Amino acid sequence: MFAISNHLKGQAVCDDPIDQRHRDMLPDSVWGDGDPEGVRQRAAAELKNTARTAARLGAATVTGFTGSSIWKYVAMFPPVRDELVEAGYQDFADRWNPILDVFEEVGVRFALEPHPSEIAYDYWTTKKTLEAIGHRKSFGINWDPSHMVWQDLDAVGFLWDFQEHIFNVHCKDTKKRLNGRNGRLSSHLPWADPRRGWDFISTGRGDVPWEDAVRMLNAIGYTGPLSVEWEDAGMDRLVGAPEALEFVRGLSFPQPSSAFDAAFAQDR
Repeated sequence: MFAISNHLKGQAVCDDPIDQRHRDMLPDSVWGDGDPEGVRQRAAAELKNTARTAARLGAATVTGFTGSSIWKYVAMFPPVRDELVEAGYQDFADRWNPILDVFEEVGVRFALEPHPSEIAYDYWTTKKTLEAIGHRKSFGINWDPSHMVWQDLDAVGFLWDFQEHIFNVHCKDTKKRLNGRNGRLSSHLPWADPRRGWDFISTGRGDVPWEDAVRMLNAIGYTGPLSVEWEDAGMDRLVGAPEALEFVRGLSFPQPSSAFDAAFAQDR
């Protein structure tokens, strides 16, 4: 077993506000009476237990979310003082360092999926997040390019720059439809609505440069799994998921054992 996931409870560790969205996705044991700080503390305890469970199962990595107390400021209006943003990264460090202590005790790593609504959602916030916890070796990245494509980030370059922190890979795709009417923030429209500016789509049918990504993963020495995360609201999963699996298998090629031109250097 390579990895297990605990995205939903991880989301509640740092989130502010804690509201109906969390009530809808958390079990009663974490929600309790709904007091926000109590929810955060119980969610943190669940993440520690997830590390212990992973160790018992022989999984080296837990993938998930961290939540964020400052995602609500992303539009930067009303104006946001720098101190409020810095306090958000400090809140993340204060809440996650004790969790990571347990991960290190049991020999398991945590891989955050950079994702809108997390403390790390793009290139620079990922750098800031790693700095906030002193680049702890137990904290790294679950690379999912689908969240980078619609932000116009260089998902392949991200792999190179953060290569030592890539602990896990999710193969999920995104299709952009930014046509002058459809906006990047997608207008509160549901998935698969043609008026959205982008949609998650079956792996291989979107805008992720998969072959470049796999070649880069080989170049940085990544040896972990390529996990198909299938999300496509406009396609039946019994059709799309097997197709996505075959697509990823077709791209999962190893590096050569020797350079293609090595024969020219051999003594004759």
